Amino acid sequence: MQKFYKVFLVVFVVFIAINLYALDWQTDLLSEDNLKFVFSAASALIGIILLFVMNTWSKIGVKK
Repeated sequence: MQKFYKVFLVVFVVFIAINLYALDWQTDLLSEDNLKFVFSAASALIGIILLFVMNTWSKIGVKK
């Protein structure tokens, strides 16, 4: 994995951790107060998935 991808992997993991910490676990997950944190964590999760897809695509074109 290239350094470029590793940096974004760390950033996305930190975003997920911050959003999980900020959630109010006593209320409903999809309540109005929690919804912005849920969307942000979901976006970071989609970013991690796309990061691994881009990393895999970059390895396909490399000849050994």
